[in-house]
Amino acid sequence: MGEPLVALESAVLTHGLPYPLNLRTVEALEEAVRGEGAIPRTIALVRGEVRVGLTPEEREALARGGAEKASLWNLAALLAQGKSAGTTVAATVHLAHRHGIGVFATGGIGGVHPEPFDESADLMALARTPILVVSSGPKAILDLRATLERLETLGVSVVGYRTDRLPAFFSPDSPFPVPARVETPLEAARVFRKARALGLGAVLLVNPVSQGLPYEEVARFVEEANHQAAREGVFGKALTPYLLRRLSELTGGETDRVNERLLRENARLAAQVALALSALE
Repeated sequence: MGEPLVALESAVLTHGLPYPLNLRTVEALEEAVRGEGAIPRTIALVRGEVRVGLTPEEREALARGGAEKASLWNLAALLAQGKSAGTTVAATVHLAHRHGIGVFATGGIGGVHPEPFDESADLMALARTPILVVSSGPKAILDLRATLERLETLGVSVVGYRTDRLPAFFSPDSPFPVPARVETPLEAARVFRKARALGLGAVLLVNPVSQGLPYEEVARFVEEANHQAAREGVFGKALTPYLLRRLSELTGGETDRVNERLLRENARLAAQVALALSALE
């Protein structure tokens, strides 16, 4: 029986939250995994080496700033140049699989943006990597319909955890149905084993946040934030952090509180699935 390992991304540590909230959040996620009886492995690049599990000193150094952000298109270069970096969903999925970890917990995946040609590397990474990813659906600033269509095209197995609707990150549901549903971590583990046996890519287990914001309300705030970004000439890499910051301001910080809640809930569910998978194997 293999160890019940859960991969965690480190971009939340290096780019997602300000210090020291970023450090406290990652420590809380690792503790949430341990609390369920599984083993957390936060993945990052430290001085040109892949780390699958961080020491307290490495976490502190990454949290204090100055690290790069590693996706698949710059991963090799960052390693060759001896850089430290937080890993995105795409990079974490890739590295977790290479190190034998079958379950990964994150907040929301990247996807298709309203801006033409802006599509996350997360989607292709999910399509080609056999791993189970627990998330609360695509990030709220994305085109959810287009993202779900792209997941279907790429053959990613999208499975709702006790839901028939696609969670929309800050919102526990959306107008978009998911093709499959499970009720327990054991059922999710069984779906993943079947997908792996078939040679498929990732199973995306979408977990609705227990207490979130109404989908229509978030959609209005996202539209308002996008209009403001357009007026101020914000685009490209600067757009996502701008939009998330504006959503926090428009909701009086409620999106930040929901984000922290869903991260912990996803870490706990991922640990439960890892334990079930370990028992099956």
